[in-house]
Amino acid sequence: MKTLLKKKVKVTVEKTDTGFSAFAVDYPVFTTGKTFSELSENIVEALNLYFEDDGQKVNSKNIHFEIDLRQFFQHYRVINAKFLAERIGMNATLLSQYVQGRKKPSVAQTEKILSGINQIGKELSELSLVTKD
Repeated sequence: MKTLLKKKVKVTVEKTDTGFSAFAVDYPVFTTGKTFSELSENIVEALNLYFEDDGQKVNSKNIHFEIDLRQFFQHYRVINAKFLAERIGMNATLLSQYVQGRKKPSVAQTEKILSGINQIGKELSELSLVTKD
């Protein structure tokens, strides 16, 4: 019987011309996918193949995805950096420099940006759209 891997597997995600690629930071495991959902399924499958002989299994909760800030904003262009900067109380020019790769944010700044993105995502996920006649 397989047991669930006890630790999180850090997976780096990169945007490609055809979708996404991902590799496990600490293991020789990599995959691709046209969408993020497909990529997520593929990395779970690839990691399970890697851990098969060890009697361990991985699920999506075992995976910690990381993506470069610049690539994130290039892919999710719908997120307006100026709006986000105002929302999180950050200078818009500074956030723009992070997005363009001219400056590297500190860990605290990165967490502040991610927290703002997560907050907006949570708000959007709780909405229902209606049309008025």
